[in-house]
Amino acid sequence: MNIFRNIPIRPRWSYGLCECGKDFCTCCLTCLLPCVTFGRIAEIVDEGKHSCCCMGFGYCCLALFQFHWLLACFYREKLRSKYGLPDEPCCDCCVHFFCDPCALCQEHAELKSRGLDPAKGYAKSQIFPPRFPSMFR
Repeated sequence: MNIFRNIPIRPRWSYGLCECGKDFCTCCLTCLLPCVTFGRIAEIVDEGKHSCCCMGFGYCCLALFQFHWLLACFYREKLRSKYGLPDEPCCDCCVHFFCDPCALCQEHAELKSRGLDPAKGYAKSQIFPPRFPSMFR
């Protein structure tokens, strides 16, 4: 008799919070321009409702007053609820307040591991059937 049969398996993050160095390009971009990385993540999480530029600009404006972590915290929660991920290692706001670049790299890597490429944007990350030229005009 298997006593663990009825315990649901929770999905886990594909990469840990401190594994941001695995993707060197994303790590460098996030350290130099975190607004770009955040904008890309937000566009994918919002399913294209807001553009990368719009969300990146909002992040940048909040960063002027050191409140960018609030917006990033909100989108991390949306990402977690969308994919059923746990709030590890602590709550979303604490993760972004204390280690924002690592959190952004982790979220970016999570989307890439799920087949979405935040660098391409939402529309180009979707898989569309091939279009054939029409034989009639």
